[in-house]
Amino acid sequence: QSSSLEHMGTMPAMFDGMKLAAVATVLYIIVRCLNLKSPTAPPEITYQDTPLNHFLLKSCSLLTKEYIPPLLWGKSGHLQTALYGKLGRVSSPHPHGHRKYLPMEDGATATFDLFEPLADHQTGDDVTMVICPGIGNHSEKHYIRTFVDYSQKQGYRCAVLNHLGALPNIELTSPRVFTYGCTWEFGAMVGYIKKAYPQTHLVVVGFSLGGNIVCKFLGENCNNQERVLCCVSVCQGYSALRAQETFLQWDQCRRFYNFLMADNMKRIILSHRGILFGMSSSKMKDADMSRLYTATSLMQIDDNIMRKFHGYSSIKEYYEKESCVHYLHNVDVPLLLVNSADDPLVHQSLLTIPHTLAEKKPNVMFALTLHGGHLGFFEGAVLFPEPLTWMDKVIVQYATTICHWERHKTPCQSEADCSEEKA
Repeated sequence: QSSSLEHMGTMPAMFDGMKLAAVATVLYIIVRCLNLKSPTAPPEITYQDTPLNHFLLKSCSLLTKEYIPPLLWGKSGHLQTALYGKLGRVSSPHPHGHRKYLPMEDGATATFDLFEPLADHQTGDDVTMVICPGIGNHSEKHYIRTFVDYSQKQGYRCAVLNHLGALPNIELTSPRVFTYGCTWEFGAMVGYIKKAYPQTHLVVVGFSLGGNIVCKFLGENCNNQERVLCCVSVCQGYSALRAQETFLQWDQCRRFYNFLMADNMKRIILSHRGILFGMSSSKMKDADMSRLYTATSLMQIDDNIMRKFHGYSSIKEYYEKESCVHYLHNVDVPLLLVNSADDPLVHQSLLTIPHTLAEKKPNVMFALTLHGGHLGFFEGAVLFPEPLTWMDKVIVQYATTICHWERHKTPCQSEADCSEEKA
């Protein structure tokens, strides 16, 4: 009897030990998943030693200051990405704009939203942000609305491209939706702005897929860089051909994100199935529709649907021709490329592209943050993020710094910039 009592006495102690072990395991998983032990640091900047870059680093303090994400969850690239993707921005504003419709040569109708500035620009100049959102995005997305509202208050006019087919209430007028590197609609919007506002200067901004489009647009033709003060690209992957293999890997849950983005692309395409698959001029067939239903990755959709809009014979050719990596060296305006080291969508191997470019070209600056996820870059004390992100503020601060440089630089500085570019 005494031995049984002793055995019963050890039971609570054993359960307490199991509870402690369970709690310790959960805490360990939380610390690992939330990356709580990761340090905070300023962005790692790659640049050449030029007067402009010195002026940028001196005047654009966000590029040299420590980026501090929210304490409890901000060091997780997955949570930063999810918060951007699903929850949007905190208390997202509703800027008032006017929608413009532009007929394209192939019968498509490009649309963009135009937002006038709400204050005078610091330099007193007329400056327009021409903005290209991420994949399947448009002017009504939370992160775009927040950025536009902030830019308007800093004296910028904003023109935001709505990717062809992305707006649910706008019908297509030709059998084609936006693709990874098609610059036609963005070019039409830029052309409209240049004609409507002959005195304005342009700041080109691209988010994710939009970063690929704007960099490719500028590099396709030197005339596209006329009246452009600078370009900022955030969280793009630079080369779809090199990225496709990484998108099928499970590390950083990249394969899962691929599935989610493919599912979103399916919805966009199927919402326009009548005109995409029903018109006599359409390049799509019933077999393509059946393949679309069974697709589980962006690559399958790109191979069966997207490449055919522009007549590419293979997905390799499509990715090769549509990626900005082959055009970046032609961009001569000041170019800021921003990525996050914990972006679950952009593999680390792709970041050698902007790093190498910034080492070779004096007009390019590459900023790599430790944290931020994919288009996250939230800031905040502990739990709740601030409405404006580091990304929102750094784009505007960089653009404003470039505006001041252009307004106040001496002829000698202009000649030095030209000689550096030619070299």
